[in-house]
Amino acid sequence: MRRTLPYLWVGFLLSVPLWLHDQYFLHILITTGIFTITAMSLNLLLGFTGQLSLGHVAFFGVGAYTSALASLGFDVHIFGGFRIVHQPWPAVTGFAVGILVAGLCGYAIGKLSFKVREAYFVIVTISFAEVVRLVALNWVELTQGPLALNNIPPFTIGFPGLWEQTLWGKVPNYYAVLAVGAVAHILIRRLVLSRIGRAMVALKENEPLATSLGIDVTRFLVLAAVVSAGIAGAAGGLYAHYIRIIDPDIFLFIYTVTMVIMVVTGGKGTLAGPLVGGIIFGILPVMLRPMATPEAQWIIYGVFMILIVFFLPRGIVPAVQDWWQSKMGVTQAPVDGARTGGRL
Repeated sequence: MRRTLPYLWVGFLLSVPLWLHDQYFLHILITTGIFTITAMSLNLLLGFTGQLSLGHVAFFGVGAYTSALASLGFDVHIFGGFRIVHQPWPAVTGFAVGILVAGLCGYAIGKLSFKVREAYFVIVTISFAEVVRLVALNWVELTQGPLALNNIPPFTIGFPGLWEQTLWGKVPNYYAVLAVGAVAHILIRRLVLSRIGRAMVALKENEPLATSLGIDVTRFLVLAAVVSAGIAGAAGGLYAHYIRIIDPDIFLFIYTVTMVIMVVTGGKGTLAGPLVGGIIFGILPVMLRPMATPEAQWIIYGVFMILIVFFLPRGIVPAVQDWWQSKMGVTQAPVDGARTGGRL
């Protein structure tokens, strides 16, 4: 059953546009998928290394702005008149550049903060998110500031001169998000189930013991930060080319809070946790909208989250795993997050 469940889940996701003809709900699934990818990237840090990034939305926004600017082109003056002119690149190229720049930002943040440890990573990530938000807001010549970058081109796939397909509609964008999400999931899975992933989990569980065994703390944590930031940048690029307009509000702290909620309630340190949390807290507001006022929606949303954290402190996925193992007569559950996640 465990082996067939992932294939059934993939088949279900692939079939959604075939029977879901409501474009609004398809839009909700696309945006939910984008933020679920970002939650997956945060889970790599929070769940498998124990590092909380409260500025994770910065990497998402950097990926979005970089991908959009690379695709739109720009003409700016810096350092007292030095002019930089960039001609528009294809959206797919801009998307790759956005991932690269976000990953480089993750490397810089990791190098700065992981050498001093403790709460410095949280402080540095929050500060970085605020800095990039202010840059996006005030560098009007480059980012248009509060006026927003608009007319961002959608993705175009194919071979120039032979066959090309522009992803204008919601169905192509749904499959684009699904493809990027699948690649991100496979990458994270391969990483956390490898020797590197075991080292990351060891650092989370008992850092002094892991260090005594020769594990390079800074090296593995910086690697996790780079991969996590790159995946978040990919999600930001998807968002920019799907919505086709972005402004500095993309760096709002509420988006980081949403990612943390998805990870913690779903089950941090499991591969399936961000997927379950993302689906629940992406779809729940839409389900509540016709039944309650906006104020009541937030109350229900908060109460539901508190109930999950109170009754299922390890998250939904570990609770379901424990129930299933007790039902099947398994006496000992997996103890590390990577192995737990790998079973779903």
